[in-house]
Amino acid sequence: MNVYEMIAFIAYFVLVIGVGIYFFFKSKGNAGEKDYFLGGRDMNGLVAALSAGASDMSAWVLMGLPGAFYATGLSNMWISVGLFIGTACAWIFIAPRLRRFSIAYNDSITIPQYLTNRFQSDNKLLLIICAVIFVVAYCIYAASSISACGTLFNTVMGIDRNTAMIGAAVIIIVYTFLGGFNAVCWTDFFQGLLMLAALMIAPIIAVITMQGAGFIAPDVVIPDNYYNALISGSFDKNSVINIISGLAWGLGYMGMPHILIRYISIKSEKEMKKSRIVGTCWTGIILVMASVVGMVGLKYLGGGLTDNSQVFIRLVRGVFPALVAGILLSAILAASMSTADSQLLASSSAFSSDVYKPIFRKSASDKEMLWAGRIVVIIISVVALAIAMNPDCEGIMALVSNAWGAFGSAFGPVIVLSLYWKRLNYNGALASIIVGFAVDMLWYKFLATPTGLYEIVPGFAAAFITAIVVSLLTKKPDDKVVEIFEKAKLLRSNLQCRVSYKAGIFWWRMSSSAHKIISKSK
Repeated sequence: MNVYEMIAFIAYFVLVIGVGIYFFFKSKGNAGEKDYFLGGRDMNGLVAALSAGASDMSAWVLMGLPGAFYATGLSNMWISVGLFIGTACAWIFIAPRLRRFSIAYNDSITIPQYLTNRFQSDNKLLLIICAVIFVVAYCIYAASSISACGTLFNTVMGIDRNTAMIGAAVIIIVYTFLGGFNAVCWTDFFQGLLMLAALMIAPIIAVITMQGAGFIAPDVVIPDNYYNALISGSFDKNSVINIISGLAWGLGYMGMPHILIRYISIKSEKEMKKSRIVGTCWTGIILVMASVVGMVGLKYLGGGLTDNSQVFIRLVRGVFPALVAGILLSAILAASMSTADSQLLASSSAFSSDVYKPIFRKSASDKEMLWAGRIVVIIISVVALAIAMNPDCEGIMALVSNAWGAFGSAFGPVIVLSLYWKRLNYNGALASIIVGFAVDMLWYKFLATPTGLYEIVPGFAAAFITAIVVSLLTKKPDDKVVEIFEKAKLLRSNLQCRVSYKAGIFWWRMSSSAHKIISKSK
């Protein structure tokens, strides 16, 4: 255990807890459901962009992805390419419409709430199904973040892994519990900057160190096809499946609730444009540099790692002095916590706003709702901790892959169709969510290993087809639903018309003034 690394970690913990305490006192007395779960729809574009990115890129981008590149090389690039295309498409095609549609449909503040309001339905079954999927998938997802914290403290400081995971879970609970959405987004903002700095600096300095001081590991053995984008070295069945599975990771962005909610929270269309550019660029840089860390790590460390997820940790500790290493390793905590807090908040909002109040306590006050959400945060954290502490728990990459596929399959097709197809109805949406989640889980259990195909591919396809078929076979949406859909769709063009009109008036006045001045001068 190095005292300077400990100082860096403690400083980081003080920062995130301080942010939670600040927003707790700032909102005390006037914080309502909308403020706690959505930040009052007043989120700055830059903060929202980095928060979406940081909550997306959990510890797997610092541990799982570099570990995959370390072990098998460039064939993992298709995951990075798929994620980059997915995040760009989500910011361009999903974010603006989802923000406008969520406002148009009863000012919805959660994804299940939006889907129910989208069809103007009083049926609570969709809310319950969504809440169940949220709890199951987020317990798995949060377990990966807690597991990463345990690995970090065990490797760096020799602290018992289970003890480290308990401590990390407690800290995540504290600042999520106190500050709600604002605390989560602002801590995500700082965490996103830290992750970017760590991934930019570590591989560059490692390469400089190797060239300048001859620190190339003597036992480096480059695996076959390591620098080949095709996993088998040729364009065969295995390579095609690997490419499809990698690119399919991008589909997850269409149905990831803790990312989608960031789009809804942005305060204006102007801020949305800023978010789109910053968020896409941040994700692209993070993915490229995480890949570079893995491949540089093989050259620097050699091939002797028993746990591939430790590549970033060992690379940083080998290159930098202790205090700097501690700061950069805090990026793993940042990645873990920025995702876990977002997941806890999304799942607690789904339960308290979409199940507890409408089904069990219709007269619940704002204060009661906040406490219901906070209790759910604790419950899900405890379950996620139990999963992470299980000796048979899968690795970080596998846990993230499972949760990502489940969300993408269950909610991705419904979100896309709800924004672009007015014929989608309640029955189609409900059937799509159930089928997508079920196919994803069954494929993972029985067919993922023998076929090698990522479960999100059949899950997303089955859900998309189900939504269309069931909607066409059942009753059309009510006229009121279609009317709101058309108004929400035209909202952007109306805004553009008003902007163009004002610009036209401005230039007409300017040209008229110029004409008068010229006439007088003549």
